[in-house]
Amino acid sequence: MTAQLTPVTAPPRTPSKSDKRRKAASRGKRRSNLLTLVMWLSVLYFIVPLIWLFMSATKDNSDLFTTFGLWFGHDFNLFANIRAVFAYQDGIYARWALNTGIYAGVAAVGATALATMAGYAFAKYKFPGDKLLFAITLGAIMIPLTALAIPTYLLFSSAHLTDTPWAVILPSLVSPFGVFLMRVYAADAVPDSLMQAARVDGAGEYRIFWTVSLRLLAPGMVTVMLFTFVATWNNYFLPLIMLNSGRLLPLTVGLAQQQATSAAGGGAQALFSTVIAGAFLSIIPLVIVFLYLQRFWQTGLATGGVKG
Repeated sequence: MTAQLTPVTAPPRTPSKSDKRRKAASRGKRRSNLLTLVMWLSVLYFIVPLIWLFMSATKDNSDLFTTFGLWFGHDFNLFANIRAVFAYQDGIYARWALNTGIYAGVAAVGATALATMAGYAFAKYKFPGDKLLFAITLGAIMIPLTALAIPTYLLFSSAHLTDTPWAVILPSLVSPFGVFLMRVYAADAVPDSLMQAARVDGAGEYRIFWTVSLRLLAPGMVTVMLFTFVATWNNYFLPLIMLNSGRLLPLTVGLAQQQATSAAGGGAQALFSTVIAGAFLSIIPLVIVFLYLQRFWQTGLATGGVKG
C-alpha cells in the first residue's frame, strides 16, 4: 500500500511591520514630491508678477519696452521713478495713498466690528428668523459686487453722498463673508459652558460679549479685518463709479487714470515707468500688513475650521 505524498507549500509571507512602513514611506514620498511640485508652481504663479513689477519699476521708458521683463535694464532708475511718482501733479500720489489708507482702514475696522457682532449673535443665540437671516447672508456672498454697483450708485446718488468718502466706506462696511466666517468661528471659539458660568456670576449678555467672548474671538476678528482691508485697498470698480474728484480717488483708480493719460498721449508724457513704480509702491503696505498679521490669520482659520 503506497502512501500518497502531498506537496508542502510554504504559507504566504505576511508583510512585516518594516515592509508596511517602507511601502507607506514610499507612497508618502511620491505624494510629497507631487505636492512639492504643485507648491512650487503655485509660488511661481504668484511671485513672478511681483518680480516683473519690481524689475519694471527699476527701468526707464526705453528699457521698459526694449529689455527682458524679468531682469534689470541698462540703468537702475528705481529711485528716479519714485521721485517722479511723488512729483506728478504736485504730489497727487501721496493724496491717493492717504485716501486708500483711510478707506481701507475705516472699512476694515467697521466691517470687522459689524461682522463680529452679527456672527456672534447667529452662533450663540436663537431668535425668530435667525435661520432665514443667515440664509440671506449666505446668499449675499454669491452675488457679485459688480451686480450691486449700479443700484448702490443710484441709492447714494439719491442721498447726495456720491463723490464723498462715505460713498466708498459705507458699502465696504457690509461683509457677508465676514459674518459667515465669524459665525463659524464663534460657534467653537466661545464655549457655551463659559457663557453659562458668566451668567451664573451675574454677568449680563453685553458684559459677556465685551469682557469674555471678545478676547476669544480676536484671531477671527483679525482674519476678517485682513480680508476686508485687502479687498477695500484693491477695490477699483466702486470708487470708479462713485468718485469724480481727483483729490478723493484711491490708488487703484488714480493709477488707472494716470496710465490712460500716458497711453492716450502715445508716450509723450513718459508716464509708463512712473505708473509701474507707483503700482510697486502701492503693494508694499499690503505686504507689510499681511506679514505682520499672518500668524493671527492662520490661527483664525485653523481654529474656526475645527468642529467640536
